Amino acid sequence: MKATIIFLLLAQVSWAGPFQQRGLFDFMLEDEASGIGPEEHAPVDSDLEPLGPVCPFRCQCHLRVVQCSDLGLEKVPKDLPPDTTLLDLQNNKITEIKDGDFKNLKNLHTLILVNNKINKISPGAFTPLLKLERLYLSKNLLKELPEKMPKTLQELRAHENEITKVRKAVFNGLNQMIVVELGTNPLKSSGIENGAFQGMKKLSYIRIADTNITTIPQGLPPSLTELHLEGNKITKVDSSSLKGLNNLAKLGLSFNSISAVDNGTLANTPHLRELHLDNNKLIKVPGGLAEHKYIQVRPHHEICEEYLGSECPYRDVRRQEGKLCLQIFFAERCF
Repeated sequence: MKATIIFLLLAQVSWAGPFQQRGLFDFMLEDEASGIGPEEHAPVDSDLEPLGPVCPFRCQCHLRVVQCSDLGLEKVPKDLPPDTTLLDLQNNKITEIKDGDFKNLKNLHTLILVNNKINKISPGAFTPLLKLERLYLSKNLLKELPEKMPKTLQELRAHENEITKVRKAVFNGLNQMIVVELGTNPLKSSGIENGAFQGMKKLSYIRIADTNITTIPQGLPPSLTELHLEGNKITKVDSSSLKGLNNLAKLGLSFNSISAVDNGTLANTPHLRELHLDNNKLIKVPGGLAEHKYIQVRPHHEICEEYLGSECPYRDVRRQEGKLCLQIFFAERCF
């Protein structure tokens, strides 16, 4: 019953798209795989009091998962069980993460701090977390990302904060990182250091949507397969914007102010499969679509409506000699 309650409470956490997430029950299975059955117990000296981790007051602890969400906490609970692998502190009133808050949590894999009031994280706060893979800081009051994050980190989500700067030093040495989510922050292009993401050799997914950036960040790593920049203030995609992104498969640029995509730009992304350019200021279909072997422009009705009006009765979309052609009943128009 406890496991079911914990699972339901954690269901709202959004796991990353491009990588296969291990769920809550995987953490439970790790315990079952330890080989200790319910009938087996370690020998206890009758003269000594049994020692073991104690669950923090009002929290729920089960199978190495500590759930302390929605309790109105103003700080991280003390004396957390040292064998904890998942710690859920979302929906509280925590304002600061201090050095020592996570001492002895050497086995922690996932830390959830979503929807608090965190505005400060001490430089050494995450140092004890030698196995941390997933860090969720969304919906807080952070102005910058914390430095000295664990080298084991694979997923960082910090959307809906007050972040205005992304320093290159923040991601130095994070060679295991796969997912970075920084959407819905007052971030400007000038606040992102050139090459801030370059050092992350396994980075596959970046989302910087609904911010104030006006250009595509420079120095993105070639490992990137998904780049989501929807809802920004980007005005142009020039030939150098996507340079080196040979593995990019999905590019989201919807709801910007893009009026032009330079010729040759899409040649830098030979494996592109999805390109989202709806709700921009384009007056022509970007050149180079016909040369792409895999690209799919979706959805087709939006393309039709953009060029022929809201009542556009499209039947099909195809490419011909570098042009995008819309099949309108028995006629065809190419752009």
